[in-house]
Amino acid sequence: MARIRSWQARLLWIDCTAGALVGVFLLLLSPWLARLYGLPLGLLRVNAAANLLYASYSFSLARRAGRPMRLLVLLVCANAAWSVVCLALVVRYWHDASGLGVATLVGESLFVGGLAALEWRHRHTLARG
Repeated sequence: MARIRSWQARLLWIDCTAGALVGVFLLLLSPWLARLYGLPLGLLRVNAAANLLYASYSFSLARRAGRPMRLLVLLVCANAAWSVVCLALVVRYWHDASGLGVATLVGESLFVGGLAALEWRHRHTLARG
C-alpha cells in the first residue's frame, strides 16, 4: 500500500515535469516541428505557452503539503479540457498535418486525458499531500 501511495503522491510532479518538458521542447523547436508535423507555427507556440502555464500551475500544487480539493479539481478539468482541445485539433488539421503531427496530437490527448483520470481517481490522496 505504501508503494502505491508513494506513486500517487508523485503524480503531480510527473504532471508538472511533463508539461514543462513539452513546453520547452515545443518552444525551442517549434519552427522545425511545424514543418515536420505540417502544423502552423503559431499553433505550436500557443501549445508551448499553454504547456508552460499549465506546468507552473501543477508545480504550484505539487510543492504544497496540503492541497485544496477545488484546486485539484481545476487541475483535472484543465487536463480533461486540453485532451479535448488536442482531439479537436486533430479534426481541424486532419488533412494538413503529417501522420506524425496527427499522432503527436492524439498522443498528447491520451496522455493528458490519462493524467486527468488518474488525478481524479487519486484526488483525495493528492489533497493530503
